[in-house]
Amino acid sequence: MSERDAERSVSQTVRAQLALRDMILSGRLRPGERISELQAVDITGVSRTPVRLALVRLEDEGLLQAIPSGGFMVKAFTERDILDSIELRGTLEGLAARFAAERGVSARSLEPLKECLADLDHLVRQDPISVEAFSAYVTMNARFHALLNELSASAPVIREIDRVSALPFASPSAFVMAQSALPEAHQILLLGQDHHRIVLDAIENREGARAEAVMREHSRLAARNLRLAVRNRTHLELMPALALLKSSAE
Repeated sequence: MSERDAERSVSQTVRAQLALRDMILSGRLRPGERISELQAVDITGVSRTPVRLALVRLEDEGLLQAIPSGGFMVKAFTERDILDSIELRGTLEGLAARFAAERGVSARSLEPLKECLADLDHLVRQDPISVEAFSAYVTMNARFHALLNELSASAPVIREIDRVSALPFASPSAFVMAQSALPEAHQILLLGQDHHRIVLDAIENREGARAEAVMREHSRLAARNLRLAVRNRTHLELMPALALLKSSAE
């Protein structure tokens, strides 16, 4: 497989993930409902191999459960599950960032993160952002978070972040396709990118408390972003999800 074909396959997998997450969040795929590989191909318009990978990834995220007889079943989750999971991920990533800052990292260790940040900068400059660019952003954002967590040099923390990322919508890459169509999408991506830049600066300057606070706030942006997506009725018919994800402030 050529490099271009490999990139296209990754992009298709991400697009299938985003589309299927939309349907789970909207209630169009309901808890307990079965979904086969062929159904997912029809739903997403993506070929079987990327769809198969997307279904496995959604199982890893705690949204689907494999059925012994074949296919997957949509798992049940609540508003509290989602918000608690995102908050827990932010707490752990904040701890990872604080460890990285306080323990110190070399300039060489920061280079991959800075390169990833530059790639993300290139994508978020697009306004409006295309579906292809948004899919690429999701993949690169997940890479940025993984690299950042590795800087903690703490196997227990990294292990717990991996575990919490398997909870519903807790993963740093747990975007839905509707988010790319939000009127606020560009502003949100720019703000998230600013968080990335600030946490790198804090780690480089060994400011542990600052690095931790930024990553905790970054996770709350993800929760806000998800709420915006489910409330935008222009882009999603989300009456079931609107009931599910009502703000705790209401």
